[in-house]
Amino acid sequence: MPPEAAPGDWDQARQQLDQGLAGLNLDLPTPSRDQLMALLHLLTQWNRTYNLTALRSPAQQVAGHLLDSLAVLTHLPPGRLIDVGTGAGFPGLPLAIARPDTAHVLLDSNLKKVRFVQHAALTLDLRNVEVVRQRAEQFQPEQPFPVVVARAFAPLPRLLRLIGHLCAPGGRLLALKGPAAASELTELPARFEHIDTLTLPAMAGGGQRTLVVLARRAVG
Repeated sequence: MPPEAAPGDWDQARQQLDQGLAGLNLDLPTPSRDQLMALLHLLTQWNRTYNLTALRSPAQQVAGHLLDSLAVLTHLPPGRLIDVGTGAGFPGLPLAIARPDTAHVLLDSNLKKVRFVQHAALTLDLRNVEVVRQRAEQFQPEQPFPVVVARAFAPLPRLLRLIGHLCAPGGRLLALKGPAAASELTELPARFEHIDTLTLPAMAGGGQRTLVVLARRAVG
């Protein structure tokens, strides 16, 4: 078990968060920043018992969880969002904190991670968060979502076969990929079109992220 972080480590992590948000040109209010740090405290507590994430130190978690998640924020269109394969709640929970007036559904099939996300949403009073335990390909919502976000766990053609039904016609699907994402764009299903590929800022200690933006073609 890794040693517990000292109070000074958390103070430095808060400074790191503030500096990182400035680097991303995100002006979140102080209560939202407090919630983001409280989320990491909860994650650290649960990590002592459950292996939710490999990132253990406050500095690693700020870069790899908070800032990595929030780097997507300025590229999100408005509308109800589903985070597919949210794991321990990333990027869904930071995005929900940053967009308190927008509904966020966080979907994952891992029981212990879903329980943590439920606990975090309740503890942080995130009333705009709904947590669903289900495999993505089996989840059939009443209405598809105008915004779908996924830390892409499969090549894009396969990913779209698994989760494409969650995206509403005319909606956007944003896939977080590695730097080689361009090679996966040649075999997209006909109902999706490529809108943009964006290079996100590389967070300290992390690899380069590529954000692939796809649109589901409107029917009729």
